[in-house]
Amino acid sequence: MQQDAGITAVAHAIQLAVAPVFLLSGVGAMLAVLTNRLSRIIDRSRVLETQLATSPPEVEAGIHTELQTLSRRAKLISHAITFCTITALLVCAVIASMFVGAFVRFDTAVLVALLFVAAMLALFVGLLSFIREIFIATANLRIGPH
Repeated sequence: MQQDAGITAVAHAIQLAVAPVFLLSGVGAMLAVLTNRLSRIIDRSRVLETQLATSPPEVEAGIHTELQTLSRRAKLISHAITFCTITALLVCAVIASMFVGAFVRFDTAVLVALLFVAAMLALFVGLLSFIREIFIATANLRIGPH
């Protein structure tokens, strides 16, 4: 009978952990998008730095301006990646706390709530950094002949 209670507790903990696991997969997808954007920014910066070495002086100012914009975007994406990673770590802590609480028979409700709120705040800040980077990218968008 004691074994049945343990299995029931684990099954219940797994049921409760399903929602945070879906959140974790969403944050993972977001991290993939962010790292892809950072990679593209870095690649573009390298191309511009190569062009800078062979550009005439009248073109250099434009390249420096674009490099400054790319640097600003890279910093924002880096902040977004940091905060989304913190979100993922906090969600992992939520899941671990729920399992520990199920095994130790300790009420982890306050801890889980605090960790979850912290995770949502970190995600909020990460998404704000991401949207700011998008605003900068679209403000400097050039389509067509220059």
